[in-house]
Amino acid sequence: MKRFALGFLFIFVVAGFTVFLAQGSSNELQKPKMFAGEKLVYDGKLTWKLRLTFSVAELTFIAANEPNTDNLIVKADAVSKGTLLSIARYSFLQQITSTIDPNNFHILKTRKRDVQKERVRESEAIFNYKDKRVTYVETDPKDKMRAPRRIASEITDLTQDMVSAIYYLRMQQLAIGKRFEIQVSDSGLVYKVPVVVTAREQQKSSLGKLWCWRIEPEIFGMGRLIERKGKMVIWMTDDARHVPVRSQINSEYGKIDIKLKSYSKPVTGSGEGVSK
Repeated sequence: MKRFALGFLFIFVVAGFTVFLAQGSSNELQKPKMFAGEKLVYDGKLTWKLRLTFSVAELTFIAANEPNTDNLIVKADAVSKGTLLSIARYSFLQQITSTIDPNNFHILKTRKRDVQKERVRESEAIFNYKDKRVTYVETDPKDKMRAPRRIASEITDLTQDMVSAIYYLRMQQLAIGKRFEIQVSDSGLVYKVPVVVTAREQQKSSLGKLWCWRIEPEIFGMGRLIERKGKMVIWMTDDARHVPVRSQINSEYGKIDIKLKSYSKPVTGSGEGVSK
C-alpha cells in the first residue's frame, strides 16, 4: 500500500505547479526560477468498482526561492479527506520537500514525512553528483531506539526525485509520438520511467476548455515505481508552460482522477522563501 500511495502522490505532483496560459512564444518553455511563488490545490477522487465516486485526498503544491541561496524549494503535500476518512477509516499524509539547483537542474536534497494511520516515517535523501550517488536515511520519530534504514544507489546527472521530475517533464519539447525516459529516485532507489506523448486533446478544467498533450508515463509493472497492474495518463496544456491540468490512474483500486481546484499565480518580485 505504501508504494501505491507514493505513486498516488507522484500523480498529484505530476499534476502540479503553474496553471495559467503562457505569455509569449510557445517555443519558450518554462524556466525553473519562474515557478517561485506559485500555489496550486488539487482534489483527488476515487471511482470504485461499483461506480461510486468520492473525494479521497487534497493536494497542495508550493514553489519558492530558498532563503539566502539561488535554490528552488518545492513543497508537495497530499492529505486524506472525505469518504476515505469517514467510512474507510484510513488516513494518510505525505509531505515532500525538494531542494533544486535551477542552474544545472540537479536535485540536491529530498525530505519526506510519510504518515499512514499510526505509522510515521521521516527521511532525507542527499544527492551527490560528483560521486554519482544518492544516500537515503529513514527514521521512525516514534521510536528513537529503532535503527535508521539506510540505502545508497548510483545516480546520473539526469536523476530526479519525485518532485523535480515534474519540472524536467514540463521543460521538454512535446509532440505526438515523442518518447523519452525520466530517472526517478524514491526512498534511495532509482527507477526508469519511460514516457510517451500519445495525443493532443481538449480537456475541461477550472481554467476553461484547453488543448492539452496526452502523456503516458509507464510507472506500473515489475521493476517500476509501482509493482502493480495499472495505467497512468497526464494531460498537459499545449503552451509554453506545459501545465498539467489533470491526471488519471486506473488500477485494481479503481479509477483515481486528480483535477485542479484552485490556483494562485506568482506576483512579480515575489517567490518568498519557505523553510527547509
